[in-house]
Amino acid sequence: MTTLTIDIRKAEPRDADAIAEVHHAAWMGAYAGIIPHKALTKMVNRRGGEWWANAIRRAATVIVVEIGGEVAGYTTIGRNRARELPQQGEIYELYLKPEYQGVGLGSRLFAVARKRLADHGLKGLVVWALEENQNAVTFYQGAGGRDIAEGVEVFDQKALKKIAFVWE
Repeated sequence: MTTLTIDIRKAEPRDADAIAEVHHAAWMGAYAGIIPHKALTKMVNRRGGEWWANAIRRAATVIVVEIGGEVAGYTTIGRNRARELPQQGEIYELYLKPEYQGVGLGSRLFAVARKRLADHGLKGLVVWALEENQNAVTFYQGAGGRDIAEGVEVFDQKALKKIAFVWE
């Protein structure tokens, strides 16, 4: 029997290429057929290893989940960008490689992100998800998020509704 370790930790520049791989696989899996192909491909391709290394070096808070030493997912967190919402913290992104979805890793990563925001004194949390991304909507509803606001993101002239989920 082989035991795999699961580790959730702050990302380091050496993780950049692995995060870029997760980003590519997760975004293509989550948004193919939702975001127009040309826009999606452009968004994914501009975030290669060097982009992630720079983000990590610029002190962006990026957290990774590793399984057996392999980066399986990441989250990016910080201050809430939507001034009209009173929650102070925000999870900007939370993604797992498709083969690691549905086994509880997302919930563990979410809990660590939420705790990290609270430890930094940020009260309340907001997460935005595209309404058509049913996996994300179901995940955040299941995690106890309340759907309290909506907005619109435009990709190659296609307007997509996004939903704000909040936790106090």
